[in-house]
Amino acid sequence: MKITALEPIPILVPLKQGLTTKTAHGEHIDSPYVLLRVHTDEGIVGVGEATLAPRWSGETSPGCVAVLRDVLAPAILGADPRNVRDIARRVSKAIRHNPFAKATVEMACWDIAGKAADVPVYRLLGGRVRDVAPMKMVVGAFDVPRASALAQRFLDWGVRHLKVKVGLDVGQDIERVQAVRDLAGPDVSIGVDGNCGWDVATAKRGLRAFEQLNVTFAEQPVGTDDPRSLAAVRAATSIPVMADESVFTPQDAVSLIRHDAADIFAVYPGKNAGILGSLAIADIAAAAGLTCSIGSNLELGVATAAMLHLAIACPGIDSERYPGDLLGPLYHEADMITEPLQLGPEVATVPEGPGLGVTLDEEQIERFRDPSQS
Repeated sequence: MKITALEPIPILVPLKQGLTTKTAHGEHIDSPYVLLRVHTDEGIVGVGEATLAPRWSGETSPGCVAVLRDVLAPAILGADPRNVRDIARRVSKAIRHNPFAKATVEMACWDIAGKAADVPVYRLLGGRVRDVAPMKMVVGAFDVPRASALAQRFLDWGVRHLKVKVGLDVGQDIERVQAVRDLAGPDVSIGVDGNCGWDVATAKRGLRAFEQLNVTFAEQPVGTDDPRSLAAVRAATSIPVMADESVFTPQDAVSLIRHDAADIFAVYPGKNAGILGSLAIADIAAAAGLTCSIGSNLELGVATAAMLHLAIACPGIDSERYPGDLLGPLYHEADMITEPLQLGPEVATVPEGPGLGVTLDEEQIERFRDPSQS
């Protein structure tokens, strides 16, 4: 089998009213993403999705389309997509960085390999280590009334695990988490995510307060410039520290381990340049006595399906202790696939069809195709 063409599809999908989210990076109102079809000479087409955010990886939708068309396509045309490790090696050599563009190619090749073998991707990854993937919902860094209303909406739905965005004004951050804890009661797990927003001194102050609120984890409370900063925060709190923005690559994971900077790594295919990158980080974490959790960049249906196959198959991801961010489609006006994924309120279920187990919805593609790139 040979790859014959890459077909990038830029889309712009708004978040649902009342479900936009806010972090220390800014407010997320709509999603300028790129879908991908990888065509083969045997008629099997694989699908991928790049969930792009310039503040995360420096990637934009027009840039991703150009990278896919002008850089990655020449590197893999004629190659066998079922040789996923070879494809990952080729795209890694073709361009530095650009993890989400690389991930969408690898994602589509996993999809082709699964379709060719008539098995779900998780079978190709070694099979199940869990039947379902526990998940959480995220409350943005809004004022207390709005954050409380959003938390109540999730609790009424039956959600048992929450993450609250912090990392802005520490006093308001503490009030927000306190309000969510008061609503949720003692039996709902609550983590916090600073998205690099605090300095070390502020993070220490915030986490001292959160220790009294039974917070399960503190995700990326400080920035990524120096792993010693994250290590200093970790040394000052009893709350497990999760690295997210500071662990894109296996090399990042090694550096954080050397600095004793984290207890948990957030992994997911987009950020880690593909499923293989996430698996490598999970193996490194396990060897060092750490664990991993599924993170998110508010994916749509295709990328969330890839995350589910990873979560179901990877023993180094502790979804039971640290439920994953398998939530992106629930926040968007559309998921871009014909059959919605089974997400929540407490657990997510992996698609059982061949490959990623999802099909692009042509009507949604036409409706949400990015008009700025037509």
